Amino acid sequence: MFPLSKTAGVIVTVALLVSSNLFMTFAWYWHLRLQKPGSSSWPLLAIILVSWLIALLEYMIAVPANRLGASSGLNVAQLKIIQEVITVCVFVPFMLLFMGEKWRWDYLWAFLCMVGAVYFVNRAKL
Repeated sequence: MFPLSKTAGVIVTVALLVSSNLFMTFAWYWHLRLQKPGSSSWPLLAIILVSWLIALLEYMIAVPANRLGASSGLNVAQLKIIQEVITVCVFVPFMLLFMGEKWRWDYLWAFLCMVGAVYFVNRAKL
């Protein structure tokens, strides 16, 4: 990779992790939409193979993102908490828009708990 400042490295890391999480969310959950009434059913092996192909793209983005994040000064705990916050930020819109689930205020409270986790893994640097 080309040299980046620490700040730019963290920004690129977060952008890559958002992208990778979009792929992984689809890899894990897209097939559940096929189980809704009136939908056609795919064989389980086909679902697994398609999910693996989608997940391969996710890994091709996530691994370099984590390496860049580590080289930009983030520790493993920070990288994991960033990924978990991104997961909530990606999953809730996916669940509402793609899967058709209903909004619950518990999703906001869960997100606020994640914000607390971000604070605790970074408070030594604050």
